[in-house]
Amino acid sequence: MLALDLLTIAFFILSSLLERGLATYIIDYSIALFLLVEFSARLYIARRKLRFLVSFSSLADLIVIFSLIAPLFIDNLGFLRVVRMLRLMRSYHMLKTIRQESSWFRQNEQVILSSVNLAIFVFVITAVVYVLEAGRNASINNYLDALYYTVATLTTTGFGDITMDDTLGRMVSVIIMVFGVALFLRLVQTIFRPTKVQYACETCGLNRHDPDAVHCKHCGTTIKIPTEGEWT
Repeated sequence: MLALDLLTIAFFILSSLLERGLATYIIDYSIALFLLVEFSARLYIARRKLRFLVSFSSLADLIVIFSLIAPLFIDNLGFLRVVRMLRLMRSYHMLKTIRQESSWFRQNEQVILSSVNLAIFVFVITAVVYVLEAGRNASINNYLDALYYTVATLTTTGFGDITMDDTLGRMVSVIIMVFGVALFLRLVQTIFRPTKVQYACETCGLNRHDPDAVHCKHCGTTIKIPTEGEWT
C-alpha cells in the first residue's frame, strides 16, 4: 500500500508536466476507481464505521477521490492538484501500522516522523504555489518549477531566479520560510539528538529513556524497558 501511495503521488506530480489528454483522464479515473474500491473495503471491515468515515485520513481520501472524478462534471480546475496532495496524509495511517510491526521503526520513530512532516509540508505547499502561479508567473510552468521555488525559499537560499511579486504570493513565501524552517530544524534536531526509547516511568511519567537504562533519570525508579537484546 505504501508503494502504491508513492506511485500515485508520483503520477500526480508528473501529470503537471504533461498535456491533458485522453490517456491522462483514463489514468485519473482508474486511480479513482481503485481508491474507491479500497476505501469501500476498509469501510466494510471497520468496526466503527461512523468513526472511520469522520477520521481525517478517510476525509482526505474522499477528497482525493472527488478530485479525480470531478473533471467528469466540471473543468479540471487548478485547485484539484492541491487536494490530490492530501493523499500524502495516508502516510500517518501507514506509519501507525508500521510502528506496531517494526522494532527498527520504533527505534527511529522521531527521525522518521520529522522527515514525513517535512516532506508532506513541502509537497502540499508546492501544490499551492503551482496553482497560484502557473499561468501567471513566467518562471513557474509546472510542478517541478514550484518545487524548486519552495525548496529554495524553505532553505533561505533565495537564488532570485524565481520570485512571486503579488501580495498573496509573498504571504505564501512567508509561510514557507516560517513553517518550513521550523520543520527542517526539527528534523536536524531529531537526527543529531541521542537515541531514546519511549517508555513511561510508572512513578514520575518520564517517557524517554536511554536504550540501556535500568533506572529512571528523573526519579530513580527501577524500570524494565522491553528490548530484543540488540542494543549496543
